Amino acid sequence: MAAIIKERMTARLDQNFVVFLIGMRINNFWKVKSWLPVAMAMPKMIKELEANPESGFLGGEQWLGRTTIMVQYWESFEKLEAYARNRDAQHYPAWMAFNKNIRKSNEVGIWHETYQVAAGNYETIYYNMPAFGLGKAGHLVSVGRPNNAAKERMQASSQ
Repeated sequence: MAAIIKERMTARLDQNFVVFLIGMRINNFWKVKSWLPVAMAMPKMIKELEANPESGFLGGEQWLGRTTIMVQYWESFEKLEAYARNRDAQHYPAWMAFNKNIRKSNEVGIWHETYQVAAGNYETIYYNMPAFGLGKAGHLVSVGRPNNAAKERMQASSQ
């Protein structure tokens, strides 16, 4: 279990980056043969990405339920897209299998959203948390005085 940091922290990532939200939704729970292959594809991709730092994958967090969500952080959109289209990587065959076998049914859905973030155009706060989210993908720094507000942190991160 990750150590809890008992002070107010903020995240620093001194570069532009991409936030990629991706997930799936189980529309028919009883059709396990439809949604299980989709669910099992992501852990293989993450393992592959974490083993390859030059991929541009900085890290991510995942939540499971009927609708899953994974928040991923990437160095750039170009590196995210290069991974998605790499025929030798785990994503491409999973993408093709989904399109061939599942896309036309309504038993499982997939979704994603991509956001490009300019360096300093974000704000974070973590208190009594282990390294998490952007703080784990970048690095954590102490917030400093206890009464500073989100607006101050946002202004400080853009300088």
